[in-house]
Amino acid sequence: MVHKIIEWSMHNRFIVLVLSLGLFVWGIYAVKKNPIDAIPDLSENQVIVFTEWMGRSPQLIEDQVTYPLVTNLQGIPKIKYVRGSSMFGMSFIYVIFEDDVDVYWARERVLERISTISKTLPEGVAPQLGPDGTGVGHVLWYTLDAPDMDLGEQRAIQDWYVKFALQTVPGVSEIASFGGFQKQYQISIDPNKLLYYKLTAPEVIAAVRANNNESGGRKFEMSDMGYIIKTSGYLKSIKEIADIPVKNQNGTPIRVSDLATVQMTGETRLGIFDQDGEGERAGGIVVMRYGENAAEVIDNVKAKMKEVSKGLPKGVKFDIVYDRGELIKESVDSITHTLIEEMIVVSIIVIIFLFHWRSAVSIIIQIPITIAASFILLNAFDISSNIMSLTGIALAIGVIVDNGIIMSENAYKHLSERYLIWEKEQQKTTES
Repeated sequence: MVHKIIEWSMHNRFIVLVLSLGLFVWGIYAVKKNPIDAIPDLSENQVIVFTEWMGRSPQLIEDQVTYPLVTNLQGIPKIKYVRGSSMFGMSFIYVIFEDDVDVYWARERVLERISTISKTLPEGVAPQLGPDGTGVGHVLWYTLDAPDMDLGEQRAIQDWYVKFALQTVPGVSEIASFGGFQKQYQISIDPNKLLYYKLTAPEVIAAVRANNNESGGRKFEMSDMGYIIKTSGYLKSIKEIADIPVKNQNGTPIRVSDLATVQMTGETRLGIFDQDGEGERAGGIVVMRYGENAAEVIDNVKAKMKEVSKGLPKGVKFDIVYDRGELIKESVDSITHTLIEEMIVVSIIVIIFLFHWRSAVSIIIQIPITIAASFILLNAFDISSNIMSLTGIALAIGVIVDNGIIMSENAYKHLSERYLIWEKEQQKTTES
């Protein structure tokens, strides 16, 4: 079979050259389309289920949230195992699927199962899926450099302006905010006053909830004009919250201000983010979507940052604290230089040892064609260009030229033997 292929190739050299050229062009196209990253993604095929129930102890979270979710999610097809983790006010479920399962198919199956489990969970508990990223999806960290702005305002800019703008970048799964203070209205109830007025905390909560609502009316016509009636009841200030009546005792309304202190404050934090020992900062983490090109996503996010910067308050700017793009560039450049150096060294050695430029050229041509063709297989198996894959190609250059050297030497040896036989025959002819 091999002899027939070689014989056919020798008799159809033009076709072989055209096929080689087409393979090389296809490989160059594959190089441009292949995702680039610094490190290979070896994370498991998982779906994260996150549940928040603030103010509850880890044991209560484990008993009423984590355990019911873990036991019910185990029945999903093509699952390897389910891991659960409980902490103060939060529950994390890691559903690990088989490696050949499509991640979005897995997310759909988990979402279907969650919709049936939610009825068995405590009131107000709503499980939700984590971002469709992986363990190495954190490609960019940034903070807001705003020296003249308090942490609450920084976090508000991050949550209500920057985050929404950067989430529109193709390939971005989530912008996870961190640092600063999340502003909220806080009602601090005095238990002694509750006892004095014979009220309970649930009554205060119900009164605030009932007065923070809007309801629609109906449309009616008067003087050939149509009017739409609605009530506007959303709370807009601290004073409006303080003036909410909780109960009427002997014709006197008992307001929230009579029972509690209302103030604007920050949500309780479990930690802080300090940058370079110079103070706290607010910022975000760019989480890349599963299977995207890390280098391309980072470049698009940086371009979007320049656009977003135009709308930031005066004196506020982005400060990138972690950029995988630099690591990707340095890693790829290092491997690229190594590939070029190896190609040059191998070419020189082939020319020196064979000392026949036509044989050397036929061997050297194999190197770029084979390397370009290898990227076709990388794309076929969804393998990105990273330190591991490119290093493997660099190590294989010696193997790539081995067959060409062996075939050239074998052909040279047979030609030499034939030449010696022909020379002896000529010598015999001359003597006779």
